Amino acid sequence: MVTTRTDIEAFSVKLAESPEELQAAQRLRYEVFVAELGGGGALVDHQQRLERDRFDPYFDHMILTQNATGRVVGVYRVLRSEGAAAAGGFYSEGEYDLAPLKSSGRRLLELGRSCLHPAYRGGLAMHYLWQALAAYVARHRIEVLFGVASFHGTDARALAQPLSLLHHQYLAPCELRVRALDKSFQDMNLVDDVDLDRKAAMTQVPSLIKAYLRLGGCVGEGAFVDHAFNTTDVCLILDTRLMTTRQKQRYDPHGRAP
Repeated sequence: MVTTRTDIEAFSVKLAESPEELQAAQRLRYEVFVAELGGGGALVDHQQRLERDRFDPYFDHMILTQNATGRVVGVYRVLRSEGAAAAGGFYSEGEYDLAPLKSSGRRLLELGRSCLHPAYRGGLAMHYLWQALAAYVARHRIEVLFGVASFHGTDARALAQPLSLLHHQYLAPCELRVRALDKSFQDMNLVDDVDLDRKAAMTQVPSLIKAYLRLGGCVGEGAFVDHAFNTTDVCLILDTRLMTTRQKQRYDPHGRAP
């Protein structure tokens, strides 16, 4: 367990170890992805207010708990190659062709379902989850992190500036460049590079995506329009080998990746 304290609040981050802890994670996911953002899915339980899918049994689920109340206020789920083999593939393979990553010979970790309770956004809570993630990455000697991250909504025209910014400035190198599946492929090259308003475009990029870009992250080719979840997804890729010491310290003062 990784425990981090401040003068005001005390948090603990751990991997869910019981059905009750997993349900606490799924309940927060329901609040954020379903109730707040309008998502859905075949296994969502609206009666118990649980956002879940068939991959949950194969992921490790990090939960951030406010110690004073025992309330789960943040979650992150992570999947190593061993878990993906048992699940029949990575979650992201429903949206992207992951052949470049899977054939790379690198140790992979898929990230997903990252969210915080609204009351804890914009503060230090996410930093505590990332510290725990850094320790997890070091423990399992992970080399490449990846996963889909979302823009709210499915109207590509409204997202033309930020998607084009990602395409022109943050496209992954060829050896790691995954591609959105044809069934819902959305070209991200919607605005010419010379016509981009970079400042305005970056303000539309969700904070989680911006955080990974600051760490040297890049994106796959094309976005995936997920109508069931009411999102437009991009695939983020982070090669820990290319991170600078300063970038690593954004996650962890001890310099551990991710």
